[in-house]
Amino acid sequence: MQTEGITEIVKTTKGRRALILQKLKKQASVSVTELHEEFGVSEVTIRKDLNDLFDRNLLIRTRGGAISCSSSANKDDMPINNKRFFNIREKQAIGRLAASLIEEGNTIMLDSGTTTLEIARNLGRFQRLTIITNALNVATELLKYKRFNVILLGGNLREPSLSTVGPVAESNLKIFYCDKLFLGVDSFNIECGLSTPNIEEANINQVMLSMASKVVAVFDSSKVNKRRFAFIAPVDKIDVIVTDSNLPANIRTQLKSMNIKLHIADV
Repeated sequence: MQTEGITEIVKTTKGRRALILQKLKKQASVSVTELHEEFGVSEVTIRKDLNDLFDRNLLIRTRGGAISCSSSANKDDMPINNKRFFNIREKQAIGRLAASLIEEGNTIMLDSGTTTLEIARNLGRFQRLTIITNALNVATELLKYKRFNVILLGGNLREPSLSTVGPVAESNLKIFYCDKLFLGVDSFNIECGLSTPNIEEANINQVMLSMASKVVAVFDSSKVNKRRFAFIAPVDKIDVIVTDSNLPANIRTQLKSMNIKLHIADV
């Protein structure tokens, strides 16, 4: 009888959407495919349901599904496990292109973030690299190659970003110089510079910038024209930007006038 009752509920728009919200109370995310198979309605119908719930601020829409609003009360400092649902194809394309800027034998630094993780996933052609990172997920990915010299910075562990921060991490970082820093950017603004929601993240990013011969900022175009709480650096501290083709034309023009090299990833 219980199964029959649920079947009747999913036939109504209101009942189906209530069940979606109920699922998101028990789990952090749902996918269109999962809901389509469970409810027995078309994927088009499920997308309409998710879009309506998003418009009513009852969930956060992602590519291929949705995540719970309550799983990220502070949307500016969203957990990295939720960030991975956003702009997936853009991040993958940016990661591939950014990895092509690395040379055999380089010492590189990979900041924390979902886009820098995509760089780590595209290093298969290299035999000799020294890689410094403060990101646990990046370090774990790099271990799969079994041939790189990977240096994981110590410090206080930040759960949302799976990264180490604080005085110990900053002190450890100051003994290393690197050829290229790949900096994941939360917010990019020509006038306000680079910024992030967390002060400790901003502090360690500033130290990273000071230890790198070349700074490569990697971010998808959704990060542009935004400003967060903690300032990292002005835009002129960046040497290279790797982003996607949705970067506004006026931003491209301004970056060219600042002599910042721009690489656009095909998505």
